[in-house]
Amino acid sequence: MRSHVKFFVAIVLTAIISTSSAVARSVPGNLRVGAARVDITPPPSKEHPALNAFEHEKLYLRAIVLDNGSSRAALIAADLGGMSEQVWADASKRIATQLNAPIENIIISSTHTHSDTPASETPGPGTARYGTAFVADVALKAVIEAMSKLELARAGYSTGEAYLNVNRDAINPVTHRWTQAANVEASSDKTVAVLSFVKPDGRPIAAYVSYAMHPVSGYLAGFVSGDFAAATSRYVEQAFDDGMVTVFAQGASGNQNPRWLRAGTNVLASRSAVNITGYELVREDIEAPIRNKTVPAKTADRKVAYQLGNYMQAQGIILGEEVIRVMTDTKHTAANPDIWGSQTTLTCPGRRRTDSGREGMPGEYADGPNVDIRLGALGIGDIAITTANAEIYDEIGQRVKKESPMSKTMFVTLANGRADSGYIADDESYGHQTFQVLGTRLKPGCAEAGIADGISGLVKSYMAR
Repeated sequence: MRSHVKFFVAIVLTAIISTSSAVARSVPGNLRVGAARVDITPPPSKEHPALNAFEHEKLYLRAIVLDNGSSRAALIAADLGGMSEQVWADASKRIATQLNAPIENIIISSTHTHSDTPASETPGPGTARYGTAFVADVALKAVIEAMSKLELARAGYSTGEAYLNVNRDAINPVTHRWTQAANVEASSDKTVAVLSFVKPDGRPIAAYVSYAMHPVSGYLAGFVSGDFAAATSRYVEQAFDDGMVTVFAQGASGNQNPRWLRAGTNVLASRSAVNITGYELVREDIEAPIRNKTVPAKTADRKVAYQLGNYMQAQGIILGEEVIRVMTDTKHTAANPDIWGSQTTLTCPGRRRTDSGREGMPGEYADGPNVDIRLGALGIGDIAITTANAEIYDEIGQRVKKESPMSKTMFVTLANGRADSGYIADDESYGHQTFQVLGTRLKPGCAEAGIADGISGLVKSYMAR
């Protein structure tokens, strides 16, 4: 009889504990989150041809603001090729003042689109159209708007996968020299990392998304576009009737391209009057004359340009659907997370190249000035967003996450300024005679371990608070 009573009491206690846990999860905490996006698309003109058919032809700066009652932070990214050190210094200082938060609690990055300016104006990703004051003004505007929308929220983190990217360091099968092409056998991180912020009832407020892939499909295509990154953000936002904001941040994409570049290559071929067959797969021979301005580039064939727009949109749909799936499956969220940021500087020995040549041959070098690399970590509860202000190779990115003391670690690159390093390759990849490795201003043997150890140290400091 007593055993039956004990069994009954155990069942009742279990039910009470389970009910109490459910109630605790539903009670709002201190975290409040707000988000905003600001349109930064350049106005239409003769110098800015556009297809006017796709959402990813619009460029935005997006911001998420967090406030837990004692600390604030901001996650900001813009559909730009990059942000200079000067842009970061100005914007971060003004935003820190507005938030009454340390600069270390602010992450400002770019999506790294290679078509934020038309090829006729800037041969590569840049911010010529977007000066220091403009970007800082827009970033501050977005933060102020996000602050005005602060509401009770919960934060959660989870990851998924997308097989859109591929390692781009490859051996040309004809010349047997290093070149840029799809190398499916080499390292490639497929992780889609999603930090989601939801209302107490589960409806989304914002998502901070990281994926490692160069937005180069529209490079030199002659029209403005945010590429797949912008397409991803808009797809997710529109899936929720524009009731939330999706911020895209680059992962370690230094040697990661879209696996398929045929659509963009066909556009380049049409711009240089090459006969379009529909099977233009080899990019460098077609890209180089336009990039180097040795041929007069004409307006892209509208039909192939529209195919490229559809391809970018398709990438955004696939990646966006994975983001939504990950958000939906993120069950463990926190209503009272700590917020704490820190930064450090890694200094590595530098080099300068004394010869020329894009790829395929060894480079010659002399000693150069040391290079400073800014590393950061922003802790949000049991989540660590780690950063580096350069284009980092995939192998380093995977090492950073593997060696981080926290399992929920996101790695964001091209964040918080711009190191004077060029690409940052892992030690083993210094044997690759690619344009990224030949052009880096870093000597081998420092950056890979230094970045992994430096970020690990910042995360440990956060955990030890």
